[in-house]
Amino acid sequence: MSFGLFPVNTISLIVTCPFEILSSCKMREEHQEEREVLQSIYEGDTSYSMIDDTTFQYKYGETGDNRSFLVEIRWGPEYPDVVPTINLDLFYNKHILSSVKEKLCSALLEQAEANIGMSMTFTLFEWLKEAKDEILEDQPAESSVNNSVADISSGVSQLGVDNESLEPSKKKEQLTKAQKRRLWDRQNAQGERPRGYDWVDVIKHLSQTGSSKTDG
Repeated sequence: MSFGLFPVNTISLIVTCPFEILSSCKMREEHQEEREVLQSIYEGDTSYSMIDDTTFQYKYGETGDNRSFLVEIRWGPEYPDVVPTINLDLFYNKHILSSVKEKLCSALLEQAEANIGMSMTFTLFEWLKEAKDEILEDQPAESSVNNSVADISSGVSQLGVDNESLEPSKKKEQLTKAQKRRLWDRQNAQGERPRGYDWVDVIKHLSQTGSSKTDG
């Protein structure tokens, strides 16, 4: 079937293509605006990072904390008219329990569904700051490695090992040759005065005593 000079299917393409192009352009503009807003809001925040034009991450907690985790949000071509992809299967999250990851992902997707049609990346990141403690209830506060180290430390303490005994003994102060000589003069190597050190004084005393008796 034709309509004037153009077949019906050709007219359909002419009518629909401009709308698809306009829609795509609108999405790109919205994405660009949201990227700029996110960059402005999180400028200087080291927890936030933009991986590429459509992928964004936010880290919660301090590195090394067993409850610290990373959330990744990825926009599809039709975002925000559809929910973004929420990803927690990241190397940084290797210590997070699978059940906890599922709870985090489900909670974020639920929030995303409630915000369809609106720029929501900032909303999701900020909402999770308030909700994460409750969601992380099942996540251990300390890793099994830390617990093992604590057990070992406790065992060492129970054995009565004193930290001071583990420290290398301090070197004795070295004496100079002159100091050694004076010490030797006062005491021999066994800690005793040399035998006969006072004989001269005894003989001198006896000689003086004998002289006095003779004079008398």
